[in-house]
Amino acid sequence: MCKNNIMLQDIVVLVSPKNKRYVKKIVPQIQIHTADGTFSEDILCNARYGSIISSPKGVPYMIQKASLYDILLALKRKTQIIYPKDIAYICLRLGIGKDTTVIEAGSGSGGLTTAFSYLTSGKGHVYTYEMREEFYELTKRNLAWANVGENVTQYHRDIQEGFEQTDADALFLDVREPWLYLEQVLKAVRPSAMCAFLLPTTNQVSTLLTYMERYSFIDIEVEEVLIRKWKAIPDRLRPYDRMVAHTSFLVFARHQHGKEEWEKAQSRGTREHKQYLAKLARLEEREE
Repeated sequence: MCKNNIMLQDIVVLVSPKNKRYVKKIVPQIQIHTADGTFSEDILCNARYGSIISSPKGVPYMIQKASLYDILLALKRKTQIIYPKDIAYICLRLGIGKDTTVIEAGSGSGGLTTAFSYLTSGKGHVYTYEMREEFYELTKRNLAWANVGENVTQYHRDIQEGFEQTDADALFLDVREPWLYLEQVLKAVRPSAMCAFLLPTTNQVSTLLTYMERYSFIDIEVEEVLIRKWKAIPDRLRPYDRMVAHTSFLVFARHQHGKEEWEKAQSRGTREHKQYLAKLARLEEREE
């Protein structure tokens, strides 16, 4: 069968002349309602990707194969899903690939879970934890709709109880108070594993950084991802007036045994040495 042929269960994108995009899954007896008429299963399954088909009113529509980006934007949601720009960077920093074992909490609406499942579709596996039943069920439905999820194990439980896994390659935490679960995080991942945390406010980030000083995390970085689109007009190339700017803070760190010995051996300038002494003072004060 030609890869350009459209099949049942495929997810397609219909694009109107007004650039209205319809992202739909081809299921039996589907009807995609547009302003220019209704597209039925027969019309869609007789088309090919990259072709132009006519609506019942004779209006041309492009038909495209949905990308992961299209799928993520089309997921049903009860929570704000993580933006694709952040998802892409999270996956890159965590080293998500076909052999990766990754843990996620909480699942939310399943946007990142979908991306993890899509990218680990070889020998990799995704373990996702969600305490709220409605989000647990929504993630399950979204994974099925997106044609992924066979390599996903869902848990409906509080991560305060810990994770079932003990040797994961990467872990992502999107919870209100991630500093309460750092011991559980370190028990779930192998040494040298990458960990990531998503937080909306600066005070939450500061609290997390303070707690992370007590545990075996190194290479801690706080980042945000900003994207500015440009108008792709050769003779009038300029940025759009609006952009997707700050959406969340991302904190990345690596689990490292022997952190204290490593930090003692590091070379530091005057400023870094003062910061190191201040950190030791904070740790000593907490122990008291």
